[in-house]
Parts: sequence; structure tokens; C-alpha cells
Amino acid sequence: MPNFIFLLICISFIFVRNIKKNMRYFRLLRHLLVLLFPLYLSAQMPKENFSLLSYKKLKELYKNNEKDQNKQLIYAKAYLAKAKKDNVSIEKARGWYFISLIHSGDKAIQYLDSTISYSKNLNDLNFPAYAYSRKAYELKYQSKYREAIDNFLIAEHIAKKNNPDFYHEVKYSIAVLRSEELGETNEALELYKQCFKYYKTKDVKSDKYSYAYQDVLFALADAYKALKQSDSSTYYNKLGYKESKLTKDYEYNALFILNEGANLVEKKKYYTAIDSIKKALPKMIYYKNIANLLASHYYLGKAYAGLGKEESAVQNFIKVDSIYSKTNKITPEFTSGYPYLISYFKNKKDKEKQLKYLNQFLHIDSLLNNNYKVLSKKLQKEYDTPNLILEKENLIESLQSNRTKSYWGIAVLFLLVTIATAFGFYQYKIKKKQYAQFEKLMNKVKEEPEIKTSEEVKEVKSVKSGIENIGINQEIVDQILQKLNHFEQTKGYLISNITVQSLSETFETNSKYISKVVNVFKEKTFIQYINDLRIEHALHALKEDHRLQKYTVQALALEFGFNNAESFSTAFYKKSGIKPVYFIKQLEKSYKV
Repeated sequence: MPNFIFLLICISFIFVRNIKKNMRYFRLLRHLLVLLFPLYLSAQMPKENFSLLSYKKLKELYKNNEKDQNKQLIYAKAYLAKAKKDNVSIEKARGWYFISLIHSGDKAIQYLDSTISYSKNLNDLNFPAYAYSRKAYELKYQSKYREAIDNFLIAEHIAKKNNPDFYHEVKYSIAVLRSEELGETNEALELYKQCFKYYKTKDVKSDKYSYAYQDVLFALADAYKALKQSDSSTYYNKLGYKESKLTKDYEYNALFILNEGANLVEKKKYYTAIDSIKKALPKMIYYKNIANLLASHYYLGKAYAGLGKEESAVQNFIKVDSIYSKTNKITPEFTSGYPYLISYFKNKKDKEKQLKYLNQFLHIDSLLNNNYKVLSKKLQKEYDTPNLILEKENLIESLQSNRTKSYWGIAVLFLLVTIATAFGFYQYKIKKKQYAQFEKLMNKVKEEPEIKTSEEVKEVKSVKSGIENIGINQEIVDQILQKLNHFEQTKGYLISNITVQSLSETFETNSKYISKVVNVFKEKTFIQYINDLRIEHALHALKEDHRLQKYTVQALALEFGFNNAESFSTAFYKKSGIKPVYFIKQLEKSYKV
């Protein structure tokens, strides 16, 4: 193909020389040359051989193409392929991590688990801590807050050993999740203080630390505002404003102005608050900071409501709802506008809008109630839930023009209530049964299971031998039983991927002999025997080691010798009658009592 193009170009040049006087043909051929010559050049350019590039170069190419994920994926895959070829675990981990950054959700988590698998126990400066932290964020985006915290805690624990900067980044992330997603502001404040103390020892005006330091200042100011400690909030807002001015971080500068405006609303200094918020609002729009754009309109709404300017308050609260409708993201802090809108439209006798915002408020409650204890208290205080539901029903009834539809609605509601009641009763029975099984396990798991002595092993062997002859030399049976007893004492069953073949090589005997001895003397298949030992150990370990209770099911599976969470959960349920998640949850409750 390249030679053919070159030939065409040569012929064209000759042809042009002969017909130079004919300008029409000359222009035609000139366009042809313009088209063909780049093709010839590109055909002559060799394709880059990624396998010859260094890890540093591939990483550099990956980072330089942040705006082109297709190219990033090519370089990430090339990086991983090189790592696999070189068989370097840490580079494999980094390759999977690069790929994970291009994805989101479950796909990203899958790649991050590969990163964790390859970098575990390598004592690397960045991995697997980065992977656990990134996984926590993906879980957070899925509203799996408790699982997110579990992964943040693991990342924090790992980073504490050799990476103090990242250790405090993770600590900050945990604090944000606890304050903004779980409403645990007091607990978060202590973590923010620890981060603040750390960054005060650094050069906070440098590019390396300025952003993280201002993050913490903003978080401290926001937490004190939420706790109604307005003077402390003002102190950190002023400090943050000063720092952001010095470092020329214009977005954060506007954020500190906004946060102080919100703080002034809490102080009931409404006019000054409105002035501050309106100064910050254009910057929120410019930087497309949606979360704080929502906050701007919410606090403007509160300020106008405080001044008795209903129309302006309603206008801003409606903007809050509009932003939530587009993003599906809101925190309990910004829900108070809904009762205001409901009351406003009720007084205006606009039943349709009253019902619209009432439905929205109840919808938000149903979504966030499991994660936000604060919101439940807010509902009870500002708008008792039963009254909301009753008001909703009355509104629906008054808006119905057709009585038949109303009857159908009541019938469906009654059916739903009946189904919900039946389901609730069923769930109650299941939970009662599970708890009884948990108590039974707790009574059983008092201490480590006793390992049989040599004499007891011989006695068991003697009894079984008296029952039946298993067709194996008695001396070999004795040896296998003794080795199995030692295997149990040393917890050899925690090694993953153990098989009867691998164990027979360790015991230096026939795999069929081990299988038969386990069948007869342990009265189980080999797989059941290994899994039961692992689960018995897991029950004791989870009860005694509180640290393990913070692990994910996947991490526990690996800890106790299983290859994945599913096989661990199945074996745990088969042995104990309950799922590991339920067992851990009840353990945590029992320690809190």
C-alpha cells in the first residue's frame, strides 16, 4: 500500500509537468497530491512498540492524556502487559490501578480488588492503601457508607506505617463521610483537628500542602457551623480566606466567603449573610461546584425567610429542589426548605405544588433515613411523619376528580399495607430465628476448640477401627491421624487453595488415604473438613479480634483461607446457620450494650 501511493505521487508529478499549461487539470492534480502525500507519510511511520517503553514513560503518557480516556486505556493496558511479562507484582498492581481510574462503579471496584491482591503485603509506599481508599470512594458514590468506611479504615491502617501524608488524606476522607453522609459531626470534628495539627507542621503555602490544608480549614469551619459554634466557625473561615488569598486559590476563597455567609445566617445576621453569599454565588457557577451552588441557594432561602421575604425564600428553595432533581444528591442539612415550601403553598391553597413538595420531602426521607439519623430527628421535630402522610392522603383525595380512582387508590393502599405488614412479620420471624442462632453460636464459642492429644487420637482411631476395617495399613492410619491433628493445631487449613493432593504431598502419603481417613474418622468429605475448620476458627477470631469486624466480607474470606466472599459466606452459613455480615453486626451490638 505505501509503495502504491508513492507510485501514484510520482506519476502525478510527471503528469503535472506535461500539462502545466492546462490550469484546470493542474488544480485537480494539486488537490490529489495534497490528499495522497499525508497518507504516504503516515504509512511510512512505524507504530510505537509499547513493550520497549519504560514504566516511567508509560506512566507519563497515561497522565498526559487525562482528557482522552481511550488513549489512557491503551497506555494502562500496555503498562499492565509489561508488568505481567516482567512478572513484577507492584507494577501489576499499578497497572490495574491505572485501569480502575478510567472506570467507575462495580467495574472500578473489580480492578481495584486486583490491585489490592497484587500489592498486599509488599509494604509499598502507595499500594494497596491507594486502592482501598479509591474503592471506598466508589462505595460512597453507591451510598454504601459503612462499607466505604471499612475500606477507608484499612487504607488508613496501611498508610500509617509508611506514608503519613496519605494517612492524613484518608483520615480527612473518613471525617467528611462521617460528617456529610452520616451526620456524625462531633466524631468528624476530632479527625479534622488531628489533620489540622499535622498540616500545621508543613509548608502549607506550597503546592504540595496548600490545597489539603485549606480543605481541612473549610471542614473545621463547616463542622463548627453545624454544631452551632459560630465563633469557632468564623475563626477558621477567616483563616481559610487569608490562606486562599495568599495561594491565589480563587475557588476556595469564594467557598470561605460562602461558608461565612451561611454561618452568619445561623447568627441571624441576615443582610450581611446575603451580601456574602451573593459574592460567592457567581464563583460557584463559574467553577460548576454543584454541591455548593445548592448550599448557596439554601442559605439564601433561609436568610430571606428570616427577614420575612417569602417570595425570595421560596424562589431559592425551589432552586435547591431543582438542583437535587438533576443530581439526586442532597444531605440532611439542606432539607429544611421543603417544610417551608409545603407550608407556603398550603397557605396559597396551591394543592398541586403542596403535594409536589410533600412527595419530594417524603421521597428524600425514604432514601436517606437508613443513613441519616439526623434527618429522622428533623422530620419528627419539624414535620411529624404521620401527619405528613395523612396530609398527603387528604391532598390526593381532594385532587381526585373521579371517585372510582379514589376507591382504587384506597384498595391499593390497603393491599400495600397488608403486604408490608405480612412482609414485616416475616422479616421479624427471620430476624428472631437468626438472633436465636447467633445466641446459640455465642454460647458455643466460649473458647478455642480443644485439639485432641495423641492418646485421644489413638482412642478415636481404636473405636473407629473396631467398627469397620477401612482397608489401609494401621500404621499409615495412625500417621495420618497424627499429622491431621498437627495440621489443625498449626492452623494449616488457613492456607488458600489447599487440596487433598497438596496435603498428601505435605504428609508424604497417598491422597486417597487422606481422603478415606477424613471420611471415616472426621465423618466429612475433605472439603467439608477444611471449610468447617476455617469457619470454626473464623467464629472465634471475629469474636475475639475487634479489628477483624471492620473488614469487608472479601477481606475476611482471604483472611480465613477462602478465595472469594461468596465461598466464605456459603461455608459460614452452612456451618453456623447465619450469614457472616449478620454475625458481625450482632457482635458489634453486643459490645455496645
